[in-house]
Amino acid sequence: MTKLLITGGAGFLGSHLCDRLLADSHEVLCVDNFFTGSRGNIRHLLNNPDFELMRHDVTFPLYVEVERIYNLACPASPIHYQHDPVQTTKTSVHGAINLLGLAKRLGARILQASTSEVYGDPDVHPQVENYWGHVNPIGPRSCYDEGKRCAETLFFDYHRQVNLEIKVMRIFNTYGPRMHPNDGRVVSNFIVQALKGEPITIYGDGSQTRSFCYVDDLIDGMVRLMESPAEVTGPVNIGNPGEFSMIELADLVLRIVGGPSKLVFLPLPQDDPKQRRPDISLATKTLGWEPKVTLEDGLKPTVAYFKEVLS
Repeated sequence: MTKLLITGGAGFLGSHLCDRLLADSHEVLCVDNFFTGSRGNIRHLLNNPDFELMRHDVTFPLYVEVERIYNLACPASPIHYQHDPVQTTKTSVHGAINLLGLAKRLGARILQASTSEVYGDPDVHPQVENYWGHVNPIGPRSCYDEGKRCAETLFFDYHRQVNLEIKVMRIFNTYGPRMHPNDGRVVSNFIVQALKGEPITIYGDGSQTRSFCYVDDLIDGMVRLMESPAEVTGPVNIGNPGEFSMIELADLVLRIVGGPSKLVFLPLPQDDPKQRRPDISLATKTLGWEPKVTLEDGLKPTVAYFKEVLS
């Protein structure tokens, strides 16, 4: 049994990671400031003797004793991370500094949940890990994009300077139960709008593409990366290489949900990427990982979750 720290552990991904690691017979310390995380996501774990919850903001130092650190702390949807962009940057940068310092003191292995947003609006498609990206450093999304890029820099500097064991994963669009209904992400937007019988809002002409990974697949990739040999530092893309346009996603959601919703088209937000698809060759080769859940199969339990939330 290993004692593990998960920052952002009450969030969408963090709560699923808590579930997985407890099922694997580990002790889990869940840390969250509940800006976007929810007690509801981890309420079913509160009576588990191997689970501990701590309210804490990672922009302040944390003094605990653990053997592994998963750093998932940071709002990840544009609505949330643009609400307080200075705090978003602080969470990524100060949070990384504090947690890397903790890992250094403990001699603990640490994983950074980075993002495909480090690639920006990419000129290379699909995105491979050695692509440096095409990011606007002063735009409305840069608090998140550049904050995550700086966090990656810090992780690799700690690795080179003090030989810290690091793991960096770049997460592509992920969906599933426990997504926030109002997080502004395309999957939750489309499902909630369809369930309410409202128009499905598509930004731009709907031809822009994303790749959608079901949460269980993503968490499996995250755990495999953490437990991979020390020389596998990453960055490693974790996502589903299946690529769908926004119109294709909307049509699939409407087929599953049914109802009277129609598509409406709005202007494309600034710096919104036109295409996004991971090259997962490295993850397949080094981790033996590839996603198993199709978009249609993953959307069904996700729709069922939102039906319950909205009822």
